[in-house]
Amino acid sequence: MQTWLSLVDADGAEFQDLQELASLWGDINLEVEELDAEIIDTYALLGRFDFLLVFEAPDRDTVFELSLAAERHGLDMTTMEGVPIEHFGHLIDE
Repeated sequence: MQTWLSLVDADGAEFQDLQELASLWGDINLEVEELDAEIIDTYALLGRFDFLLVFEAPDRDTVFELSLAAERHGLDMTTMEGVPIEHFGHLIDE
């Protein structure tokens, strides 16, 4: 599976407290699993974005579906593909 990283803006999400936010992530995680993707790590951020989401997905179409699922929950995702640095180094050596 490919590794993807999303910068997440939660301004449109509707939650009152951290417990509701945790519940929101639980709902999203269920949808991620239904798409045969897997959340690897999640970080809260200071600055322009609220969260960094690291996940694996089999293909770009799955990533689009995951982004749509997040949108339904009021989250805006800016997603990019991550390439392991070892693989990147091999590309440069060629």
